[in-house]
Amino acid sequence: MKDVSAFLNSLTRPAELVETLGDDRARCLACGHRCVVSAGKRGVCQVRFHDGKSLRAPWGYVAALQADPIEKKPFSHILPGATALTFGMLGCDFKCGYCQNWLTSQTLRNPASSVSANLVRQITPLELVETARRFEAEVIVSSYNEPLITSEWAVEVFKTARQNGLKCAFVSNGNATPEALTYLRPHLDAYKVDLKSMRQENYRQLGGALKHVLATIEQAHALGLWVEVVTLVVPGFNDSNEELWDAARFLAGVSPDIPWHVTAFHPDYQMTDRDFTPPESLVRAADIGREAGLRYVYAGNLPGRVGEYEDTHCAGCGRALVRRRQYQVREYHLNEKGCCPTCGLRLPGIWPSNPRHVRLNLSGLPRLA
Repeated sequence: MKDVSAFLNSLTRPAELVETLGDDRARCLACGHRCVVSAGKRGVCQVRFHDGKSLRAPWGYVAALQADPIEKKPFSHILPGATALTFGMLGCDFKCGYCQNWLTSQTLRNPASSVSANLVRQITPLELVETARRFEAEVIVSSYNEPLITSEWAVEVFKTARQNGLKCAFVSNGNATPEALTYLRPHLDAYKVDLKSMRQENYRQLGGALKHVLATIEQAHALGLWVEVVTLVVPGFNDSNEELWDAARFLAGVSPDIPWHVTAFHPDYQMTDRDFTPPESLVRAADIGREAGLRYVYAGNLPGRVGEYEDTHCAGCGRALVRRRQYQVREYHLNEKGCCPTCGLRLPGIWPSNPRHVRLNLSGLPRLA
């Protein structure tokens, strides 16, 4: 077994999201923890560390790489039917007990995750973009582990991606800093935030702070990024009507046009004592979202069991404009300006300039990227 920490240390460069404090100390600005890291020490994420000269940030590799429908991220208002190439690195600033990507996210935190070092593949930004082109991807996404803690590498990838006509997106826990969002903004089109709870005591269990996530949603929207939000509905953790109402009201207060995705939990990692989320709970959560004033609410990952909440409807006349099933687009009716052909309302989002190029899946079978 290789020395994982030494191996990952070798795949780094001096961080840019940093404040030098002197005395061989630096404050990391990549996430809301704002770790003050002394020489020879690591931040909460474990992958940003101080080598005695400077704070170092992960660089030049991927540990996960996958091409799949953008609806799986989930994004419902960005180029429906498009393929997204998603890359991830190692490490996270949270410790979610139900993490589905714990093997890569908990590297250097959980000894059982050490095998994730074997997934590492050194790669250049241009090679990532060339891979995206091979899969005919239109979007490149940083996800799987927490992308904030690897922002410098993501920006380097996104610079090349945008030069080649690709859209760029983050799928994140939202534990950002204003400095990180300002750093990312010139290179990013969209930001999906996991709003895991509306209770600080829950966030404490996960290793974060609710106030940082709420502030990230507000600032990302204010900066003009396209923002979508997802809440994994976990039985007995965050699924009370009261908490769902709090989440929906907050989002509607930022903008009623923010799409809210409520998705189903399945037992994983260290949280195997809960039941699967039933479809009725997702429909209840989605109903609450609509009642709170959100115009675009989606219930995901239980295809065929959540009624109309897989589809995009016009907020003006109610017409179903994008019909989906299991991350596949079955029908697409928006025009080239992203407007409803019935009432003329322009739907918020990033839409294809040529609707005829939208990839429709009429077979009902999963599309292979």
